[in-house]
Amino acid sequence: MGIMQNQPATNSTDSVSITLTDRLFDTLQRAIVEGEIPSGSKISEPELARQHSVSRGSLREAIGRLEARKLVERKPNLGARVVTLSYEQLIEIYQVREALEGMAARLAAQNMSEKEIEDLQVLLKEHGHEIEEQHGQAYFQKQGDLDFHYRIVQGSKNQQLIGLLCNDLYHLLRMYRFQFGMRSKRSQQAYDEHHYLLNAIVSRDPEMAELLMRQHIRSSRRNVERMLLEN
Repeated sequence: MGIMQNQPATNSTDSVSITLTDRLFDTLQRAIVEGEIPSGSKISEPELARQHSVSRGSLREAIGRLEARKLVERKPNLGARVVTLSYEQLIEIYQVREALEGMAARLAAQNMSEKEIEDLQVLLKEHGHEIEEQHGQAYFQKQGDLDFHYRIVQGSKNQQLIGLLCNDLYHLLRMYRFQFGMRSKRSQQAYDEHHYLLNAIVSRDPEMAELLMRQHIRSSRRNVERMLLEN
């Protein structure tokens, strides 16, 4: 009893502050990924603090986390801005993605459990219904476990790949997948490619899984290249 009485009370203000920062971070991250805050936009701390009714300290912490996710960058005398990748930088990321996700697909075909594969089949079926509702005009997946690619990377069981593709590059890639995917007519083709890839994983064929993933991402890259050159 004496020990309980002598323990310091929990600081509820700190808990609220952490919750507000997390919520603000999630809100800003989604807005950047989905293009509500466009690439190259200046991050105005006073405006965002007023708009979201948060302290400048909480806002700065959220912006710092966005920097770590490579969605925001700070430049001397210019302040914080939403990242803008050059054509060359974007293509380089797709080249890295092709190699790493190809490896992830190979490992997933070897390492995913039967339950994980069944869950992936269910997820892909749900994606099919969503594409039908969009009349084949868009195919953008929600983040994390609702993302087909994310599930495959997790299924590789390789922690280095998971760290690179599900943390370091994930949200930057999602930003461009969203912005180009929502304007692309490749939705049905991309969905069909996911089906072929899943069949290779179901068949426990690592070589075919890697080949199909590489082809899938290469097709996405070529689509992005075409759209960039048209602008």
